[in-house]
Amino acid sequence: MAEKTVVRTDAAPAPFRGAPYSQAIRAGDFVFVAGQAGFRPEDSSLVGSTIEAQTEQTIANLRAILEAAGSSLDRIVKTTVYLSTLDDFQAMNEVYRRHVGETPPARATVAAGLPSGILVEIEAIALA
Repeated sequence: MAEKTVVRTDAAPAPFRGAPYSQAIRAGDFVFVAGQAGFRPEDSSLVGSTIEAQTEQTIANLRAILEAAGSSLDRIVKTTVYLSTLDDFQAMNEVYRRHVGETPPARATVAAGLPSGILVEIEAIALA
């Protein structure tokens, strides 16, 4: 049976408002990254009010956590993208496309009731 290992890095924000979850869990050959939003790691403030800025920071946070787990963005096999409004889909998708590589992961995108000011949240499953 595979052990689960908590992944933690200061290069990405700590769990939102001290909530009881890990940035990621490494289990066997996979890394499961908790939903990340556009928060700066140093002070947990949102990077801005545009979907582009928040998506860039969200992906930077995913990258930092995956690297701390010994993985990378190009090893992601599945993401779920949560948008506060599907009106932001195209703009988010343009930023996302630049970061997921030549073989993009499987993905679901849904509109969700995100906390105030958060425009995008992305969770990921990657190969370790």
